[in-house]
Amino acid sequence: MPSSKGPKIFHNRSSSSSFPYPRKPTAQIFCLVLGITALILGLFAISRSLLHYNCKSFQPTTVSVVWENNANANANANANGAQISQSKDVKNRHKVMGFVGIFTGFGSVGRRRSLRQTWLPSDRDGLQRLEEATGLAFRFIIGRTSAEWKMSVLRKEVAKHDDFILLDIVEEYRKLPYKTFAFFKAAYALFDSEFYVKADDDIYLRPDRLSLLLAKQRPDPQTYIGCMKKGPVFTNPKLKWYEPMSYLLGSEYFLHAYGPIYALSAKVVSSLVVLRNDSFRMFSNEDVTIGAWMLAMNVNHENTLELCSRECTSTSIAVWDIPRCSGLCNPETRLLELHKLEECSGTGTVSE
Repeated sequence: MPSSKGPKIFHNRSSSSSFPYPRKPTAQIFCLVLGITALILGLFAISRSLLHYNCKSFQPTTVSVVWENNANANANANANGAQISQSKDVKNRHKVMGFVGIFTGFGSVGRRRSLRQTWLPSDRDGLQRLEEATGLAFRFIIGRTSAEWKMSVLRKEVAKHDDFILLDIVEEYRKLPYKTFAFFKAAYALFDSEFYVKADDDIYLRPDRLSLLLAKQRPDPQTYIGCMKKGPVFTNPKLKWYEPMSYLLGSEYFLHAYGPIYALSAKVVSSLVVLRNDSFRMFSNEDVTIGAWMLAMNVNHENTLELCSRECTSTSIAVWDIPRCSGLCNPETRLLELHKLEECSGTGTVSE
């Protein structure tokens, strides 16, 4: 006979409303807050770790270099007379195989834009990848001006791209030899490099091939690499650069590199940076000035015609319109045109 009793139902006393001591939420809230706090701290630690990993080998890019002119330089000045001022301290020089300073001016905004659209990365991560692939670091080199609106425009560009070295020297074409001297001092203070390269902002450059050139073994540690020419010493300021000087100097012109791009080995630059600004003669042309200094220092001249190619080839390193222009004619447009050519931007590289 079936039981008249229904199925037994078991109740959990803790869930019963008849439980005489209701649970207080204080402990639960405390545990929840503690858990959220631990999670936030953990995520913060991980993000800091990842950020440090990504940037640990990458030095601050844009820096401002102030020159110490006082004979009694303070203890914070570098041995070569450069005072480095930047948002982050530079405890050690950044180690690279080659440092390339791209000379530019306040009227060259369009050139820099074209460069960043072609062979030069436009962002900090891109610069780092290029450095890792080639061993070369690249920065634009520019001085200062009294025109505040120009400085304001430059500061905005620096904030966007962060790829400059700012020299405390007046940016003026007729003072280009002084800017060049200041550049080598600043570059040596910031970078521990085997070669220091001066380049103009109106040439098309293949960084991978430049890297191969600089990586070659050389018996002479004092080396001056460039597309060499023979040219006069300019002693008469009334003469233009293209006027003949044979009546002053005869036919014996000293060998020196074309100005758009050349490289000096670390040993050469280390000898330059200890000199005072008035130690060597400054000529009206920067390339002649450097050439005269190299002659006085008795360095090894290495003539590399691939640094002054008129068109892109499988071996060209730097392309510019020699001798029609001191760089590319109409560089803002020509840089973009060349970059579209497979011969210029292709991956094929011929090494010796």
